[in-house]
Order: sequence, then structure tokens, then C-alpha cells
Amino acid sequence: MTRSTAAGIAAARARRALRRPENWIELLKFSVVGLSGYAVNLAVYIALLKGAGLHYLPAAACSFVVAVGNNYAWNRLWTFRSSRGHVYYQGMRFFLVSIAALGLNLVLLRILVGVGAGKVLAQAIAVVLVMPFSFTANKLWSFRR
Repeated sequence: MTRSTAAGIAAARARRALRRPENWIELLKFSVVGLSGYAVNLAVYIALLKGAGLHYLPAAACSFVVAVGNNYAWNRLWTFRSSRGHVYYQGMRFFLVSIAALGLNLVLLRILVGVGAGKVLAQAIAVVLVMPFSFTANKLWSFRR
């Protein structure tokens, strides 16, 4: 299969997926769960950064881990309820996607802080920028039917 053929097939699949209302509902639910995880992430991050005096990168990693637990539980129970598989296998996939998302988050955070953004604002922006990757990877791999 050529690269252009593969790209055409992927584009056709994406167009079909975008026409399915249930995908938009899942995205909305994922966003609501993500918003709660975002609030948890920022609250823990601020507490560790300002309250505990932790360096911003370890604070971001710790707050991410807390938010991942929140997000996995809610995505499994609510967002992707119809496609729940084995809790440990899905959990491991979700965790691996989350680790990749954390890597992207930390790179973006480092770049944003490096260009002068405040540490809290930089974290808020980085979390939002990583969300499309996280949703797509979780839908297509972690919670696939």
C-alpha cells in the first residue's frame, strides 16, 4: 500500500467517524471528564508548586498522576461505558496513553515556561493542547470496541 493510498483510507475513515453523532457525544463526555481532571490537575499542581515548594516539572508529573486516576475512572464508567473491556487491560492502555500525553505535556510546559509564560498558565495551556491526542488515542486504542 502506498503512502497516498493509506492517507486516503485514513481520511475516509476520519470523515465517516466525524459523521457519527455518538462520536461527538463521546467527545463531549470526554471533555467533561477532562475538565474535571483539568481542575484536579491544576489544584494539585498549585498545591505542590506553591504550598509544598516543589519544582514545577515534578509538580506537573505528580498532579498528572492524580488526574489520570480521576479520568480513567470517569471515562471507564461514563464516557466509554458501552465499550468497557477488562479493567486491567484497558487500564494499562489508558496508562500508556496517559504517559505519552504526560511526555507531550512536559515538553510543551518546558517550552512555554522557556518563552516566558507563567508556570500555572503554561500548565493550563499545555493540558489543553494535549487533549486531542489523548481523546483520539483513548478512543481508538484504550477503549476500542
